[in-house]
Amino acid sequence: MNERSGSPGGNALHSAAITAAAIVALNGAAAVSAIVFAHHFGRTPQTDGVSLALNVYLVLVLAAGALRVVVLPDLTRAAAEGSWERVAAGYAASLGLVTAVLLGLALVGAVLVATLASGGTAHAFAVSLPLFALAGCLQLFAGLAASVLAAFGNYTVAAYGFMAAGIAGLGVFLATISSGPAALALGLTVNASIAAGVPVVAALRRRAARGTGDLALRARFAQLAQGAALPLALQALYAIAAPLALRHGHGAATTFLYAYTFAAFLVAVTATSLALISTASLTRRGVTPEEAARHVVETSWVSLTVIAAAVGVFSLVGGRLVAALLGGAYSGEVGRQLGHVVVALGPWMFFATALTVAFPLLFVLEKPRVLVPLAIVLPIVQIPLAYVLGRFFGLEGLAVSLAVTTAGALVVLMAALSRRALAIVASGLARVAVVVLAIALVAFVVPSLVLDGIAAAVVGVVVYCVLLALGRRLGFAQALAYARALH
Repeated sequence: MNERSGSPGGNALHSAAITAAAIVALNGAAAVSAIVFAHHFGRTPQTDGVSLALNVYLVLVLAAGALRVVVLPDLTRAAAEGSWERVAAGYAASLGLVTAVLLGLALVGAVLVATLASGGTAHAFAVSLPLFALAGCLQLFAGLAASVLAAFGNYTVAAYGFMAAGIAGLGVFLATISSGPAALALGLTVNASIAAGVPVVAALRRRAARGTGDLALRARFAQLAQGAALPLALQALYAIAAPLALRHGHGAATTFLYAYTFAAFLVAVTATSLALISTASLTRRGVTPEEAARHVVETSWVSLTVIAAAVGVFSLVGGRLVAALLGGAYSGEVGRQLGHVVVALGPWMFFATALTVAFPLLFVLEKPRVLVPLAIVLPIVQIPLAYVLGRFFGLEGLAVSLAVTTAGALVVLMAALSRRALAIVASGLARVAVVVLAIALVAFVVPSLVLDGIAAAVVGVVVYCVLLALGRRLGFAQALAYARALH
């Protein structure tokens, strides 16, 4: 069976590639926006204000990505039973209540900031916050509609919709850039409107003529609350760290945002795409906690090999690349600092990759009760941790604080499945870390000792691929075969 027929099947890596391509296109448009934004506006109090307001959108986008895998097990089971319309309608109604509250809070927050504070940072924050909130809420509905299609094995419609959304949003941003930094918020709102509209229309076309029956709003809302709790808490970890970057000077928050965005992009293209396309198939066939743990290890293998190569290249030419892309405001020491922060985010990317793959398994195995308590504890731990590490080690310290709390979250999730699952993941990821780190160090550090940055990066990529091929027996070949057979 194939996606065209609306049934599950096919090569999982092919579906993951389509999903990853959509993420690349969407984030590619965002990257162009960021480059133009940096060249046009530089690093100012206004850009800091927009960057801080953007955190609201980033939180909701992360929640939307999580929502796709949270609701997918329910929708997959419902699709098999012929009751998916009722389940989807229940989730949509619950999301409507949530977004109404969020938009109200955003409007109140914008008015309060505009009234009580002055200066460029406060004004830019107040102007852009409502639009960022609206764009983020639309992305929630985009995630739900995409999951409805994924329950039938269709990943392409949502992927093409996201690609079109990225292009259109970029066009609107470029057309309105003369209005100020808040033009970024307008572009993202158009982006989100299309990203939601395309899969929603496709999902509605699937809808049967019969009524939806009982929407079970309380159960759907509880499921969404459990599913959103951890992703929101994880994004809150960054939201806690970002304002602390302000004490390192004007533009530091913007620098931290760019570094985090690049790191999150690598995780999204690799781990998020694999998590999305594997959740439905794991739900259909059923897995034990031990099998789920092995899934985390094997899937993380595939993702981390790509991430390690990207970080290795960035460590060698990150400063030059940043200066070339973002302009003179990011040249010299600023560009080097951004590159250092990306490298410092390496451990966070490692744990975030495994956590991204592990998160939907709690819904596949129907063990999500740990999520809300964990979501409450994580920000509480992050506040003093980010404060201390940020104060003594700057932006790099803030990056390390994200890694520590994310690692703790991963431990709790796997322990919630079973102690055996935690042991399998701990030993498996330790092996992956040792192998990938060793290959990356040899591939990128050794050439940097004798060659210039660009030449060292080119040689490093070649050596990395060769060593990875030679070391296939260490586990990568098995992980790749596992990923191909996920459907």
